[in-house]
Amino acid sequence: MKLTSVDAPEFPRTLYTSEQTRQLDKRAIASGIPGAQLMKRAGRAAFGQLLQRFPGPAAITVYCGGGNNAGDGYVIAGLAAQRRIPVRVIAVGDPQKLTGEAAEARDYALQEGVDVNALPERGPEEGVIVDALLGTGISGEVRPTYAEAIAQINQSALPVLAVDVPSGLNADTGTEMGTAVRAALTVTFIGAKRGLLTGRGLALCGELVFAGLGVPEAVYAEVPGECHRFELAEALAALPARAVDAHKGDFGHVMIIGGDTGYGGAAIMAAEAAARTGAGLVSLATRPEHVAPALTRCPEIMVCGVTSGQELEPWLARPTVLVVGPGLGQSPWSEQMLQQALQSGLPLVLDADALNLLAAQRPAVAEARDNWVLTPHPGEAARLLQSVTSEVQRDRFAAVAALQKRFGGAVILKGSGSLVATPEGPLEVISAGNPGMASGGMGDVLSGILGGLLAQGLSVDRAAALGAGLHAEAADLAVGDWGERSLLATDLIPALCQLLQAEPGHV
Repeated sequence: MKLTSVDAPEFPRTLYTSEQTRQLDKRAIASGIPGAQLMKRAGRAAFGQLLQRFPGPAAITVYCGGGNNAGDGYVIAGLAAQRRIPVRVIAVGDPQKLTGEAAEARDYALQEGVDVNALPERGPEEGVIVDALLGTGISGEVRPTYAEAIAQINQSALPVLAVDVPSGLNADTGTEMGTAVRAALTVTFIGAKRGLLTGRGLALCGELVFAGLGVPEAVYAEVPGECHRFELAEALAALPARAVDAHKGDFGHVMIIGGDTGYGGAAIMAAEAAARTGAGLVSLATRPEHVAPALTRCPEIMVCGVTSGQELEPWLARPTVLVVGPGLGQSPWSEQMLQQALQSGLPLVLDADALNLLAAQRPAVAEARDNWVLTPHPGEAARLLQSVTSEVQRDRFAAVAALQKRFGGAVILKGSGSLVATPEGPLEVISAGNPGMASGGMGDVLSGILGGLLAQGLSVDRAAALGAGLHAEAADLAVGDWGERSLLATDLIPALCQLLQAEPGHV
């Protein structure tokens, strides 16, 4: 997703809920900016972006609802009329029931000669559509009349600018409330809403532009956000610089445990990713039949073939970090591998079937830990929470917070707009990534990256956020070479190396 800002060098880092954004709006008005002025600024900002992104539109059709979001739409319509651009408003909410600033915006549009019509049987066939139907206040399923309007917008195949939030998208959770507008461009105001950057938000918003509308910085200081957008350049600074006289023992030893019969590739990819992330030593404990392929693929790793937990135990004396789960399976062998890892007391990264075994209490783990990173996708998260995937996706923020509270440590809820929850600090949203990551092995590479970061001394908090961010950014870099359909997990590893070239220099 492309993120830009109208009035600042970059898209904001702090993300807000809808209620927090309303508090920002109220405090901005209390600071001396009239509500009508804020609405005019919002309309002007959106209209400016429309002309910039879709210059010379043949026509503009503005779908307006019944609240303040509609007021922004009426301002846009009035501005278009002033420019002699053919424009009309399709009023889904009764325009006569608008109050306050929204009513003033309606009157302004009418004074400029804008035609206001009821919802027609067919939508527009040319120009640009402006979606000003529903704002951040939606809490239930989209009502039938609005659903009909949204369907008309989506069926038009015309470019759509969404005002503040695509109608039908829950700005708090990123959930599509039955149906939602698919926008090419979304201009959001005052507070960057967290739901726009995860779940369905990334798919529905298109390009996302932030407009602060001149709200003073002091207002933002009064409403602290509890959620941040991850920024790679800043996080890379957490990697310690390497001394000129450094040796491999300074950068830890990662052991990957996984690769049950038929699943050796997952563990091998994780091991290679750990090595390329900068771990001093990487070893792999796997089924004996995978030893030769692993050494052929990556001779820098040490590989031991183990057939039982008892055989694994002596190998656990050397590693400083364990990554358990890539290709692990759920056989008795798998359970023994996980049990030995849990009993070691070493920092852990758990992924894939390690999480499924944990959810099934095989072996039973009663207490939370502060030295592990869990990396579930929504299905695994649902099993860990004894829930269902749809519930996890309905509120990804609540799900990742519940997982972190239950299991401790750091939790990465993977998916579109991955979320990172840690014991301390704000919840982080990873806005990078692309659909090409929907292929086998991506999670294994992530696990290896995380293990490599932990081995170099990063805390679970920092390793989780940086690892998830590196993984997503590497995918965005690699997709330029391979495209979304052809992208493979191992394609991320060269891109990962490029990104890590930005790390601090020697000391």
